[in-house]
Amino acid sequence: MKALVALRGSSAISLAREFKPGAITLDINLPDMAGWTILDRLKHDPATRHIPVHIISGDENRRRGLALGAMTYLEKAMVNDTLAEAFSAIQRSTEKRVKKLLVVCPEFEELSAISDMVASADVELIPVSTGGETLAIVKQQYVDGIVVHLDAEKIGTLQLVEDIQGALAPHIPPIVVLARRPVTENESSQLASVMRTSIVKAAHTLEHLLDETVLLFHRAEADLKPEQCRILEQLRDTDPELVGKTVLVVDDDVRNIFALTSLLEDHELNVLHAENGRAGIELLENSPEIDLVLMDIMMPEMDGYETMRAIRQIPRFRSLPIVALTAKAMKGDRGKCLEAGASDYITKPVDLEQLFSVLRVWMSRKGENAPIAVSTGFAE
Repeated sequence: MKALVALRGSSAISLAREFKPGAITLDINLPDMAGWTILDRLKHDPATRHIPVHIISGDENRRRGLALGAMTYLEKAMVNDTLAEAFSAIQRSTEKRVKKLLVVCPEFEELSAISDMVASADVELIPVSTGGETLAIVKQQYVDGIVVHLDAEKIGTLQLVEDIQGALAPHIPPIVVLARRPVTENESSQLASVMRTSIVKAAHTLEHLLDETVLLFHRAEADLKPEQCRILEQLRDTDPELVGKTVLVVDDDVRNIFALTSLLEDHELNVLHAENGRAGIELLENSPEIDLVLMDIMMPEMDGYETMRAIRQIPRFRSLPIVALTAKAMKGDRGKCLEAGASDYITKPVDLEQLFSVLRVWMSRKGENAPIAVSTGFAE
């Protein structure tokens, strides 16, 4: 194998776009940006999203890496024992082949609709209509992914997902549950349970089903039909992961507030703003709907560092995502921001792709335990 080496996230993204490698290995703890952000950017760029990413990292959040689109996840502590196996998986992932997609749906009309949306030359669809057939196939042959229709009432969809997880652990392929109606409270609880066990995503429309199959099954957009590519382009214009979320912008420069507010509202986010740290904390305490804070560092009186420390002293805000924004790109700035309580760090002028990747990554983590990023200790 020929190899390219990148020591920083920014150069990794440039190299991936220029050289289109057959596979990427990724460390999460990089000196200039979190590996999660790099993974998200790679998987939201049509030019790179099909490239298999294999995480080799000291960060132990394996399920999160796979949910963001990584193909495999290897902890550094185990590298000596499993590196040969890891590179065998990397080599297999570079081989071009038709992927096998198991589709579980007893209703012919729905099965036809699913097939019309996701079928292309790069995948072989294997339709099944019963739970017994499903379990027999996954035990007998390798499949790259599974789609299960939620309304397959005769099957017991979410129980079937549990059965698949039990039969195939620890190597469980990604599963997408197609739920074209609102889920019940009981179904929501079951869905949350199976999502903790392996990679299970819910798609609420056929268009989102296509998007999830492209991401999780590592499909190259060049292999898709023109109509499928148009659907994906329309989906990305709205960024459904962010629609309806609420962001608090804390910045003393009204021009920055206006620019960020316009940009975020164009992507259908709700925006609140405060012109100093104290006003920002007051807004947080009175606005439980806030999902993330964009915090300017260079503010008079109470700067961003002091404001973030004060926010982290309030118990209910200890896991709230806070992204620091600073015009200074001095050595050590990122480490100072993380130590003060930032979840992540972006320099001004803001790279829009990086901003939206950071928003997607951290909003999806809202509510996880200890979401604060850890400084790597490298020079920055």
